[in-house]
Amino acid sequence: MTAEQVRAQLRDYILSELIRDPEYALADDEGIISNGLMDSFALAQVGVFIEDAFGVYIPDPELTVERMDTLNLMVARVLRDQ
Repeated sequence: MTAEQVRAQLRDYILSELIRDPEYALADDEGIISNGLMDSFALAQVGVFIEDAFGVYIPDPELTVERMDTLNLMVARVLRDQ
């Protein structure tokens, strides 16, 4: 799977299921948690989605704002273990 395919699936999930605004123009480097678009509990949901959608397990200590705050960071993490 390419980075753009991973990015598209993550963006769709975050906008539809977590932010609940599919029309929001989420930038690839926008702080999703640090800007208050979703909270740290939603980040755990992203971890579950990544495991289900891409078969990549992300341990809880890696589900942090520093490591998973932007689409770019999430995509890089998925691709690292794919």
